[in-house]
Amino acid sequence: MNKPYDAIIAGAGSVGLPTAMYLGENGLRTLVIDMHPSPGQGENKHAIGGVRATHSAPGKILACLRSLQILSTWQQVRGDDIEWLQGGYLYPVYRDSDADLLKNLLPLQKSYGLKIDFVEPREVAAILPGINPDGLLGGTFAPEDASISPLLVANAYYRRAVGLGVEFRFKEKIERLLIEQGRVKGVATDRGSYEAPVVVDAAGPLSAALCATAGISIPVLPDCHEAAITEPVQPFFHCMVVDVRPAPGSKNFYFYQNRHGQVVFCITPDPPIVGTDKRETSVFLPQICTRLVHLLPRLKNLRVRRTWRGLYPMTPDGSPIVGWNSEVQGLVHATGMCGQGLMLGTGVGEMVSRLISGTTSENDEIILKEFSPYREFRGMEKLK
Repeated sequence: MNKPYDAIIAGAGSVGLPTAMYLGENGLRTLVIDMHPSPGQGENKHAIGGVRATHSAPGKILACLRSLQILSTWQQVRGDDIEWLQGGYLYPVYRDSDADLLKNLLPLQKSYGLKIDFVEPREVAAILPGINPDGLLGGTFAPEDASISPLLVANAYYRRAVGLGVEFRFKEKIERLLIEQGRVKGVATDRGSYEAPVVVDAAGPLSAALCATAGISIPVLPDCHEAAITEPVQPFFHCMVVDVRPAPGSKNFYFYQNRHGQVVFCITPDPPIVGTDKRETSVFLPQICTRLVHLLPRLKNLRVRRTWRGLYPMTPDGSPIVGWNSEVQGLVHATGMCGQGLMLGTGVGEMVSRLISGTTSENDEIILKEFSPYREFRGMEKLK
């Protein structure tokens, strides 16, 4: 066994990378192990880039508000361009039931500091020029939500962590957790073994398999989502648009125009496509393009450059699993982000570093209670 570390992180993705950086800032000798050849090459690179605090539950709101605070000043503070674009999140609505849902969430959202309001159809049309006006009832708009580049932010965290002395081992697969007398001893990989009193499970869709090596059952199940990006055109909107209406074969879909003028879009399949098959399908583009063009007709002449498919590590209620494991001392879960790892990862990573050092805040305790591995998994977050 190699020399001991203070903490080992399983996964160099949306959660593992910021966690590593913050542990490094706290002076902990930290090792990150990932099976991919470089940082952010798992599900992180499949994200489309949205970062929002517009949620329906306090824990997610607080974690994402912290993410937004850090990311919004990243270039000024750290010097890295992560393609921060504060275009806001727009939820246009065409059904009374959706309008009622969004309006009913506003008191909770505002109580936690979100700048968000329900706006009239004229304001929606100004935010998203060319939106289909037929039956438009208005929508909620949160101007402080934003987007970033998943790959640029992953590399920014990686460089910062390395500069703080964090060690990374890529192209190395963790085969099992090492447990001795009910507590973590380290991990065994396909290349050797490493010792640490704390192991952070940031393995996303691989978490269930990783934890099973220690006899732990964790309710994280991967399902598949497809996304695409178009050719660049002159920018004409910047917000992330979320259409919550269902359609045959899908639930909501969402899209935005990035800093390069490319429109990036994704859809939530219904029923979910459970599994780990990342091959693109022939169903996706006809399905989502029909919805896109109906909502925003001026997109009809855009050419799609490429599509891809990634995995959402889903939990039964659509919220993450974060906290100490009670069966194995020293094991911390930071997983099950349900496709929201990019927006949650920064705030969660910082919080996990405080959890390990025993310095959690009042807000952390709210988040940890909501994300507890031992909560009752009932219902589903309303804006999932």
